[in-house]
Amino acid sequence: MNIVSRAFLHTLIFSSFAFAQTQEVTLEQIMAHPDWLGRQPESSYWADDGGSIYFERKVEGSDERRLYQVGLDGTGLRELSEPERAVADHRGGDFSSDREHKVYARNGDLFVRDIATGQVRQLTRTEAEESMPHFMAGDDRVRFYRADNVFVRELSSGLEYQPVVMELDKDPAEEEDEDYLRDQQRRLVEYVREQKRKKDAARERDEKARAADSSRVPYPFYLGDDVALKASSLSPTGRWMLVLLLPKERDEGEHDVMPNYVSDNGYVDPKEVRTLVGTGTPATDRVVLLDLDKHELRDVSLASLPGISDDPLAWLRVNKEDEADDEDAEDETEDNDKEPEPRAVYVGSSGFGSGGNAGILWSDDGEHLVLHLFSHDHKDRWIAEVMLDTAELRTITRISDEAWINWRLNEIGFLSSSTTFYYTSEESGYSQLYLHALDTGTRTRVTHGDFVVSNVVESPGGRYLYYTANAEHPGIYEAFRYDPQNTRIEAVTKLGGRNDFQLSPDGARVLVTHSETTMPSELYVQEVRPGSRATRVTETVSSLFASLPWVEPEVVPIPSTYHDRPIYSRVYTPSGGASGKWPAVMFVHGAGYLQNAHLGWSGYFREFMFHTLLTQKGYVVLDMDYRASAGYGRDWRTAIYREMGTPELEDMEDGVKWLTEHKNVDPKRIGVYGGSYGGFMTFMALFKKPDLFACGAALRPVTDWAHYNHPYTSRILNTPDNDPEAYARSSPIEFAEGLTKPLLIAHGMVDNNVFFKDSVRLVQRLIELEKTGWETAIYPVEAHGFREPSSWLDEYRRIYKLFDTHLN
Repeated sequence: MNIVSRAFLHTLIFSSFAFAQTQEVTLEQIMAHPDWLGRQPESSYWADDGGSIYFERKVEGSDERRLYQVGLDGTGLRELSEPERAVADHRGGDFSSDREHKVYARNGDLFVRDIATGQVRQLTRTEAEESMPHFMAGDDRVRFYRADNVFVRELSSGLEYQPVVMELDKDPAEEEDEDYLRDQQRRLVEYVREQKRKKDAARERDEKARAADSSRVPYPFYLGDDVALKASSLSPTGRWMLVLLLPKERDEGEHDVMPNYVSDNGYVDPKEVRTLVGTGTPATDRVVLLDLDKHELRDVSLASLPGISDDPLAWLRVNKEDEADDEDAEDETEDNDKEPEPRAVYVGSSGFGSGGNAGILWSDDGEHLVLHLFSHDHKDRWIAEVMLDTAELRTITRISDEAWINWRLNEIGFLSSSTTFYYTSEESGYSQLYLHALDTGTRTRVTHGDFVVSNVVESPGGRYLYYTANAEHPGIYEAFRYDPQNTRIEAVTKLGGRNDFQLSPDGARVLVTHSETTMPSELYVQEVRPGSRATRVTETVSSLFASLPWVEPEVVPIPSTYHDRPIYSRVYTPSGGASGKWPAVMFVHGAGYLQNAHLGWSGYFREFMFHTLLTQKGYVVLDMDYRASAGYGRDWRTAIYREMGTPELEDMEDGVKWLTEHKNVDPKRIGVYGGSYGGFMTFMALFKKPDLFACGAALRPVTDWAHYNHPYTSRILNTPDNDPEAYARSSPIEFAEGLTKPLLIAHGMVDNNVFFKDSVRLVQRLIELEKTGWETAIYPVEAHGFREPSSWLDEYRRIYKLFDTHLN
């Protein structure tokens, strides 16, 4: 592969742009299968010896991915054959403490690689799925999972054994509950008593025999017949097992049903989908510590967590009581005299869909165990140490938020020192990096500033801590490193745009996935030393994409009428002058908590290309990181607490004002569109501020937050039962009578995120309100994110027609 300097590459691309100024971007090209952009590198990783880079690349016209390898200077690019792929270095896995070996899982089996020789030793070849292998203390043993059971493999002897057996059943040695018929039978019938005695004696002999014979599988731990296993984690020494249990019978809420009308067999195929917000009852994790040496089971009580019995929504409940009649209020007052119930708490990550042992952290030497805990009401986060000798919980820190704890930016991990761990927290207002020493109790705040820290990684040997931050500009993400010995922070990359990094196995280099607003992600390698420059190692952007005249958006800070921070936004401006005022379109990004006004390649790449098309047709386009967006700190994120759709709409008003004052835009010819959260905001704008926009397109939109999922919605609006006012003021269906402007509603019918019924219910509401000027477009085979190019093209043809008809 030819290596081209970054400056020369940009000159080449911009020269292509100049050559292509007469070319016009078309909807057919934009909405074609994205393979035409060039099929950028995916799932990149370092070779185990740090001497090359691996990455996957999609096969054109197929969902298949193939593996490539390239040198650190960009030379020697080659596609690996299937036999080569089978023995190639594998992504992920765990290095031994001396970094001479690596264990990993591939296709459900386990392998160990000798880093120096490259020799691979296969440990398992089974139909069962083996996963999550890790070296244990001493590096001669590997612990791994097979189904829900943990196993250990000794590398020197080859012995595989099960260090612990857990049974989800009652302990037969425990005293039985009273039962009249059973007790009478044993009292009256000698044979029954004798059989019971023999059974108990056999069990006791078996327990003693297993304890005395190390060659046998240990006697089981009986965890109860009313629980389900959530997660478990074996300590690096193999002495301790931390187990998380949930009630076997728990209220998860009633699942909804989604019909699939275009099925394989011609019949309607109904699918069970998620529950709605507030319909279930959260359960507290039961935390159990098993001492495998002494065969002792002890529950770890969470009662000592500070604030666990607080009621963060007490003020809301009091307000509801005030509205009740005197008799009901008196009854509720009596109930309030009772001892407060502990809140439901779970161990793990606060991210959606995460679980497993994400919140169970062992130090490398196995001497320290730290738990990461969260309240189900999303108001509190705790970090606590389990004292192994007593199974008592010692709280290290409690982080509270009156709105909600972020579901991201909660990273935590032990350093190689085994007595210090790091964590990130928004307690200062922005996600910052902290260190905590268990032996001294000393906490050190590493970073300071109005920026966001994430992706924390310790270098081999523990000399540095690396992380990503947008310290230079809210929309520019670079890699930094912290030297604890000198308490010094220095920038590692200075590429601009958006950069994600991976540290090489020896810590000498970083592999950077770099992108810019008009350039999709490519791979770069850079040495970690002052003055080093990044070398580009992949060039996958297609010549067609590079030749088209994409409009590079400005990222501008738009002043706010409602708060003292600017609203960072992407602005696309037509070239040349206008005979009159420009029409404009405002794009509203989805997810709410997402950043799109950054200087890297957007996940909304089709919308980016569509915005170039709009500028060619004489539109100005504005894409705002309204309040609730990611990248701007806690207050920006939580500004929408209990009032989704209000702060964001205020920011959109400021965007319209800025367009008219700075971009020569006609305020009467501005349209709005967006998908998911952007569709929700399109509704809120047209329904609550009918004079702000001339028309709008709401795609896969939320119409009523009471019908969305629990993890997302309950954080921001609490639940419909305890905070109905928040749902009423935040749901577009409550304001549908305000519609006066043309509206397009587009929704996939098999959307398992925002259900199609959201749009169906709103349509019925519009019909009953006798509204006119609106239309719907349904997509029978599409989920939340469209996949078929024909669907994308149909949808955006309708959006363009809407704008062309009513704005241009």
